Formats: sequence, structure tokens, C-alpha cells
Amino acid sequence: MQRRDLLGSVALAGLAGCARRAAKLAPQAAPIRAQSDRIFRVTVCLRPFRAAGPRLDVERVGDQTVVHNYGHGGSGWSLSWGSGLLAAEKAMATGEREVAVLGCGALGLTAAIQLQRAGAKVTIYAKERPPEVRSARATGSWTPDSRIALTNAVAPGFPALWEKMCRTSFHTYESYLGLAGTPVEWLDRYQLSDVAPAEAQANRRQADTLGFAHYQDRIADITPKSEDLVRHPFPVKYARRSSSLTFNIASYSRQLLNDFFVEGGRLERREFHTPSELRTLPQKVIVNCTGYGAKALWKDDSIVPVRGQIAWLIPQPEAHYALGYRNVNVISRRDGIVVQDGGKGEMEGYNDDNETPDRPAAEALVQGVAELFGRLRA
Repeated sequence: MQRRDLLGSVALAGLAGCARRAAKLAPQAAPIRAQSDRIFRVTVCLRPFRAAGPRLDVERVGDQTVVHNYGHGGSGWSLSWGSGLLAAEKAMATGEREVAVLGCGALGLTAAIQLQRAGAKVTIYAKERPPEVRSARATGSWTPDSRIALTNAVAPGFPALWEKMCRTSFHTYESYLGLAGTPVEWLDRYQLSDVAPAEAQANRRQADTLGFAHYQDRIADITPKSEDLVRHPFPVKYARRSSSLTFNIASYSRQLLNDFFVEGGRLERREFHTPSELRTLPQKVIVNCTGYGAKALWKDDSIVPVRGQIAWLIPQPEAHYALGYRNVNVISRRDGIVVQDGGKGEMEGYNDDNETPDRPAAEALVQGVAELFGRLRA
């Protein structure tokens, strides 16, 4: 071997070693300014959970065909494109080319755009539009199997169906990366713990008394691996880092509305109280994306509310990451810093339909974040 080749091999090996070591280190994290006077709003969202998974069937109501697309629990934004494609395929199979969509949230907007891409003329009928809709108050995280179903309640084919929706959505989100306003982006996430990761995971499993379904192993090839950090700036013993998609819902919702209108979509403010009122619509095919509202409209008692409250802190562009520690989840989005209670894991807020914001509880969570970063500065 020539001397220069040997030196080159040594240099490359050294660089590879440095890269591996660097991967185990976390950069300095700009502290979150967690002060109660920086809370600019407190919101509550009710996630529509169904033990058997989202409702995706078709039924006849009078002389109209209704395609259901609701009940995605905490996975609405994440699965929206794949779920919308399934709904669009069923609607277009009727032969009709004028389609109504009920609801203007995550599922309604994406289903409407998928229908337009398939050649349909679409009108959205909704009582509210972003930012009024419930899904505008979501955490904005890629969580495709968050409260999606119960393991012992799903049909045998549901895991494969979930995977199809998941992969379709993930690859669609790729086309929204890098757009003006940063509607979708990748974000580093740190899971912090005072106990070993195995013990922390066991504690989370123990807190799940219902047996929520999880299918992350089916999409391992598109999921960045998490890693234990050798050194990190946080005042805890253990830290793991991963990367995940994040939705800046304010700009993302506006992007979806613009996409819908550019393709000739119409939006009409309407409120429906019973399925029989749908007879007033001129369209013969309707895609029902009413989310938690389907519980009342469709008298669907299978929907269980899962309450989620967020304290919104003023954005900090320099603090661009997310973390979870003890009972608090923090996501530094472009449109605000999300501070949310995660103390009971997926059982947090289960079967709680209270939509009244709790300001003292929000301030207590923010104080917990302040204590963490206070320790970091010390």
C-alpha cells in the first residue's frame, strides 16, 4: 500500500470515528423561557378515539352515499393524507364527480385535496374553519399510532391498513418540506429521564391500562433511530435523541386552504345536527370528516374523548427542538412553544370531555419547565 493511501485510510477512519462520537453528543440547547407571563393562550382539544380504530366505511343515507373518515384519536394529522386517499378512492368509485366534504380540519382538508387530485369538484361544508377547528389546537407532531386503537379491539387487517395510511401520509409530507412558512419540518427531540431508559419504558407501559395499539415496528425503515447520548446539556442522568416530523399548524393549515382554493374548491359555512339534514346538499356523495363532532352528528357512542390541553409560550427561533421530561412535553414550533401534560402517557385526558382551559394547571406545567432549565443554568 502506498504511504499516501495508508495515510488516507487512517484519516478516513479517524473522521468516521469522530462522526460516530459526534452522533452521541448533543449541542448546547438554548433554554426555553418558561415564564407564566409568556403564556399567550391556553387551548383544549378533544381527540376522537375509537377502540376499533377510525371509521372508514361507506353507508347509504337516503339516495346519498356517505364515506366516513373520522375517529383517528391522536393520529389525525399524521394519517390524514393516507386516510384521505382511501376516502377519495371510495367516493370516486361511485362514478360521481361532484363531492361534498363535511369538516374543515385535518381530515377534511386533506380528503378534499385528495378528491381534487382524483378529478372531483369539491365543496367543503363546515361550521368552522382554521384556526377555529379542534385540530388547529393539536400538538403538531408526527404520531401515527397515538391512541389510534386498542390492540384487542381492531380487525385482523387493520395493522396493514394503518401502515398503508401511514406510508402514504409520510411520503406526502415530503412535498411540504422546505416551503415558505415552514409548514412541515424535521425537529430533534430529546427524551430526558432520571431513571434508566428501560425502567422509564416499563413505567409507561404500566400506565397504559387499556392496551393501546402500536405499530411503529412496521415503519422502521422510514423512522429515524433514537440514540442514547453520552454527553448532553440537560441536568438529568439519561437523555435520548431522535428526529421527527413537526407540523407548524398555523402555516400548514393556510397552505392546505390555499391548495384547496387554487384547484377551484368551495367552502360554505354550514352546521348539521342530524344525517337527515344532508338531503339539502346537491351532492350525491359525501365524505364525512367531522372528527369529534361525529359523536353528536352520527350518534356514534363508540367515540371516546381524549382531552389535551396546551399552554402556548411565545416562539423562540433559537430554541428549535422538543423534549419530554417527567410529566411534561415541550415542542418548540414556529407558531408557538407547546407545553403539554403527558404525566399519564396515553391515558392522559382519556374519557374527559371538558373543553374549558385550566390556566392554573397550565402555569404549573410551565413552572416545571422553568425548574428544569433553572437547574441547567445552575
